[in-house]
Amino acid sequence: MWWLYALLSAFFAALVAVFAKIGIKGVDSDVATAVRTVIILVIAWGIVIVKGATAQIPGLTRQNWLFLILSGCATGLSWLFYFRALSLGAVSRVAPIDKLSVALAIVLSVVFLHEKLTWQEAAGAVLIIGGTLLLIFK
Repeated sequence: MWWLYALLSAFFAALVAVFAKIGIKGVDSDVATAVRTVIILVIAWGIVIVKGATAQIPGLTRQNWLFLILSGCATGLSWLFYFRALSLGAVSRVAPIDKLSVALAIVLSVVFLHEKLTWQEAAGAVLIIGGTLLLIFK
């Protein structure tokens, strides 16, 4: 079932690129990112409240907090740079280059999480990196 959520994530990420490119026209990319973040905040907390999952908050450990905070910082910086790139470049070039994060995530998962790397994952990462270089230097 995880793959269905991953496919939905990819679909909505594609919509983000198209909607964002239209939405940032004539607007500072940082302002656009801030507006988008407020919408995400309302939706995410709405889901947590409707599910009744707020009871889990006191159970978060220091490690949970630390890495969720670091993840939030990384997300914020990613969005700011992504929106800046979209304001300056074509979606057809920016979005695929942004997906270099897939190859980077594979490498980081091996280095920091000690996940096993299969030849298929390695080949996929190499192809993603090659495709990204083609887009950058076309």
